[in-house]
Amino acid sequence: MAAPAENVMDFSVKLNEVNNEDFDNRHLYILQSLTKAFREPEFRCCVEKDVLRTMMEVLSKLFEEIRVLSQQELASDLGCLCLHLTAECFRSQRNACVQCSRNQTLMRDLGFIKVSLSHLTMLLKLQLENADRQFEAALRCGVQFLGNLAVGNQTCKDDIWMDSFPHLFLELLDHGDEKTAAYSAMVLYTCLDPNKVEDMVSHQEHQDVARKVIALCQKQPDLDWAVLIVTQHFLKSPELTEKMFAELSCPERVTLLELIAAQLGAPEEPQEPVILPRLAEFLATYFVDHCKAVLELASGPFPADTDALTITRLLDVLCEMTSDRKPFMFLQDHPTLLSSTVELLKEVHFLGKAGHSVFSTMQDFSAASSASHPAVSFKAHLVRLVGNLCHVNVENQNKVRELDGIPLILDNCCIDSNNPFISQWAVFAIRVLLENNRENQAVVQALERRGVANDSALRDMGFRLEERDGRLLLKPIRKEP
Repeated sequence: MAAPAENVMDFSVKLNEVNNEDFDNRHLYILQSLTKAFREPEFRCCVEKDVLRTMMEVLSKLFEEIRVLSQQELASDLGCLCLHLTAECFRSQRNACVQCSRNQTLMRDLGFIKVSLSHLTMLLKLQLENADRQFEAALRCGVQFLGNLAVGNQTCKDDIWMDSFPHLFLELLDHGDEKTAAYSAMVLYTCLDPNKVEDMVSHQEHQDVARKVIALCQKQPDLDWAVLIVTQHFLKSPELTEKMFAELSCPERVTLLELIAAQLGAPEEPQEPVILPRLAEFLATYFVDHCKAVLELASGPFPADTDALTITRLLDVLCEMTSDRKPFMFLQDHPTLLSSTVELLKEVHFLGKAGHSVFSTMQDFSAASSASHPAVSFKAHLVRLVGNLCHVNVENQNKVRELDGIPLILDNCCIDSNNPFISQWAVFAIRVLLENNRENQAVVQALERRGVANDSALRDMGFRLEERDGRLLLKPIRKEP
């Protein structure tokens, strides 16, 4: 193998030939050899500035060559060769700045960012029927170069951001080629910081980029870069998240809520929380303001883009937030969350009793066809949320009593295939409501004496009501040996 210095000198001469001649396949071989050489750390570290400068001149020449080609000429052998050379030029640039801050700085100073962004912008405007695979390769490698150039280099990050955001990202994140969109998410994640995120709050086009990221999460749910952008940047700005939420489609809102739920389910670490209290309060208020949308599910097949889907997923999130998680237990003091939840439970329960619907109690566990319906488990989660909001909270315990919620919850101590585990959540809620609350215990005692409370339902679940020293207790029924 030749010494690195000799290789550098050799490539300097060959690149000048590429720059001074009409393009042909021999020039492709030169660029491919350079790409391979840049894989070696020793070569990267000793490459001369003149070699990098000539590389940029080759890219600039390719830009001018492609820019003047007609639509028909782009599909010709010359057009395909120029696209192939462009892809290889970007590959060389990509490899040149891998873990090499020296080359990152040199390439920035030589103007690679502006030339590369101009080239990518031009490629995105090309309308190619049956696009050659080198067209996609050129886009992918060009975006990868920007990502490698930005890693660990704040100046490069800022320059890329200034010259490409938001217009280029609006196109790249929505590109039909999944890899191009994925690499673009990588570049965006690398360039973002708290200041840039806050700048996005006040610009509509910037918020459009944020929504593109959510849409990308929906299209490519396993794409880590897009998920990290949302969880490590967007969610830390409640104001940005609120503005996005208002503009997202319902499926995109569900995607965002699923990302929030995943963060709530992640192991707790001693670091800054991802979900801030202001965002939690916004979600609770959104639920209160829009929760009645779920009632439309009782009327028949649900449309794909309905706010009812958002509400069902949002209820899951609120249940997780209020499951004795200290950062979110302030939601117990939300002025209308508890009362809205109880009232919605009443309406859903009434609809279920009034006629056959997705809210009706069912005992047919073989009916798996409805398992994917958004209303499945909705009533059970309403009961769970009531219990969470009343946990060790006398004011809320009393509020549920005043809203006639205790008989309502007792009436849901039943087996229901549309609401798996509803009986367990109902027992949990009753225990919470009766704990150290004589007034609520008295309500259940009175219901039992009048035969209104469904004590048989409790017994079917293995529990019985027992009064001891003026207190009403739920006790397990001992099975006969």
